[in-house]
Amino acid sequence: MASTVTISHNFETAHRLPHLPGKCVSLHGHSWWAEVTVTALAADAAGMVVEFGPFKKMLRGWIDDNFDHGVLLGADDPLVPLLRGQDCKVYELPVWPTVENVAAHLAEVGDELLATVDHAYGARVTRVEVRETHVNRAGWCA
Repeated sequence: MASTVTISHNFETAHRLPHLPGKCVSLHGHSWWAEVTVTALAADAAGMVVEFGPFKKMLRGWIDDNFDHGVLLGADDPLVPLLRGQDCKVYELPVWPTVENVAAHLAEVGDELLATVDHAYGARVTRVEVRETHVNRAGWCA
């Protein structure tokens, strides 16, 4: 039986999806929630999947430093240089910032951060769920 640890965090971020038809072409913001789950086949000898405190601090810090009170845009978005020119906080994803793509990106970030803290053998990020509203969510699973 596997063991898991899940870190939850919220952040305020704007984005836009100019490649899709409809109202999301416009720049708009959400109160986002992210849950990142780390799984190991078994906890280590100390009974842990990951050193919870440091991992939580690093993941939340990364989200705050990169996403919170900023704008998520695709690398090809013409607003990137305009907003940066106005000293706006902009985080460029290599793909358009759909909720699905944000979840996948947070999975990559979570795995990179996990590698820097104590964790059980084989522990890895296996699930990320991102909510952009109370009724809209997307996920990523390993």
